Order: sequence, then C-alpha cells, then structure tokens
Amino acid sequence: MSVMEILEIIIPSAILSATPLILTALGGVLSERSGVVNIGLEGLMIIGGFIGAVFTIWFEHLGLGAASPWLSLLVAVVAGAAFSLLHGLASITFRADQVVSGVAINFLALGLTVFLVKKLYQGSGQTPYIDYRIDKTNVPILHDIPIIGPLFFSHITYTSYLAVILAVVVWYVIYKTPFGLRLRSVGEHPLAADTLGINVIRMRYIAVALSGAFGGLGGAVYVVTIATNFGPMTISGQGFLALAAMIFGKWNPLGALGAALFFGFAQSLSITGESIPFLKDIPNVFLLIAPYVLTILALAGFVGRAEPPKADGVPYIKGRR
Repeated sequence: MSVMEILEIIIPSAILSATPLILTALGGVLSERSGVVNIGLEGLMIIGGFIGAVFTIWFEHLGLGAASPWLSLLVAVVAGAAFSLLHGLASITFRADQVVSGVAINFLALGLTVFLVKKLYQGSGQTPYIDYRIDKTNVPILHDIPIIGPLFFSHITYTSYLAVILAVVVWYVIYKTPFGLRLRSVGEHPLAADTLGINVIRMRYIAVALSGAFGGLGGAVYVVTIATNFGPMTISGQGFLALAAMIFGKWNPLGALGAALFFGFAQSLSITGESIPFLKDIPNVFLLIAPYVLTILALAGFVGRAEPPKADGVPYIKGRR
C-alpha cells in the first residue's frame, strides 16, 4: 500500500471524526470568550445527538426522505440553545459556580435523554437506526484535482465543509466585528465594558445560547453522520474532547479548528488502523485509547502557554470590581 493510499484512508476519516468536535469547540470558544466557563459541552452534544436521532426518525416517518437529517440539525440547534440557557441561568443570573453548573448540565442531559428514549421507544435503551444519514460524497470537479482532490474532496460529508466555514465565520465575528469586540470585552474586563454601556449580562446570555446551538449541532452531526442512532454511550467523551480542543486552540476559533482536526486524526487511527499495514498489528486497545492519550500529551505540552480570558469563570456583579 502506497503512502498516498494510506493518506486517502486516514485524512477523510480524520475530517469526518473532527467535524462534531470543531462545531462543539466553537461553541465553547464563544461562551468562554464572554467569561462563562462551559464544562457542559458534553451535555449539549448529548441533547443534540438525542434530538438529531429522534427528529430524523420522525421526519422520515413524515416522508421527508433525504431532507430528514438536515431538518433535524436545525431542530438540534434550537434545542441546544434552549438547553444551554439552564447553564446561563445558574451561572449568570444566580452566579453559581460555573464548573459545577456545567457538570450538572452533563448529568442532567444524560439522565434526561436516557429516560426519554425509554419512554419513546418502549423501554429500549437506544433509538432505532435512522434510514437517511448524511453520507460521504465526492465534490464534483474538485475531487478530480491530483493529490488534493482524493484527500480533501473525496469521501467527505458536506457537514465537514460547513464546520470549517463556520470556524472561519466565528473567527471573523469575534475579531473583526463590533459584536465580537463587545463579546471579548465582557470576558476580559466586564466592569469596563459595563461602564461603556455594554450590557454584560445580555452578552453572556447570547454567548451561552450560541454555545448551546453549536454544541447541539455538533451532537446531531455526530449522530447523522457517524453513529446513525442514539444511546447513552453514543457521545461518550466527545464533548470533553471538544473542550480540550478549545483549550489546546487557546480559545481561538481557528486554533480550535486545528486542535479538533488533530484529535480527529487520533480518532481516525482507531477506526482505520486495521486497513493500514503498519498499524494493523498493533493491539486494538492501544488504538482506541490513542485519542485520549494524545489529548493529555497535547494539553500537558501546550496549555501552560495558553491563557483564558481574564474574567473567564468570574460571575459579574454590577458595580463591583
């Protein structure tokens, strides 16, 4: 097997695995840039994955066919945003410990979705498999480009391109627009921002809602492109990998994109390892733990140089320094 053939296996798989991480990490960036720590990314992905599976099945029953998973993504965005407001209420309005609130969101999401799955599907521990998923495809014309085409435009889902585009959009919004300036100001020095007439509470609520929207989208994308059904172990750590990607990326959307691709590459090794000559002899358990080991090594090596926004995790009390 040539090097090119190996890359044609690994890279599309890495991009597919990275897509939910990119989307969810972008949500984390928006929340923490406003000064709200969001440990609840896992819970937001769980809610999105549940909504993605249930509504895809429902839309299929309505006869919407291939449009079903795409419509479910829209519902997941709304559901994720709504669910994240619980974290906003606890951490912004009631000024609860943001880490504790995020952990509670994770537990609540898992318990709630397991309960609802059992109620909706006659005691089953998981949803039925969806009939219509968002499949890998070849991009017309572009996939014929030598070298680049087979690697980046073949066997790729359109949601992967959407994730990359959104990463660039979020970067532009944060660093090049008045909204982004206000968002960063409430995360760095909320008192100064308030003095200048910026509504700190409102900005933080907007950021948390956007975080939920991206997290819900990430979870739903995972279900309709990779898992194809939802159960209690479907997401299982993906939200924490997204959180690690956000930190590894230094709270920058493009940095989070690169980190998510790195973690996606690590995950792809556990999926494609049996097809690659020099990896197929490695015990499968080592390939399965590779993403998490690389995550630890990456964070241990780079996070020490990354500083979060100065007011990240600090509740804002109007008028208090």
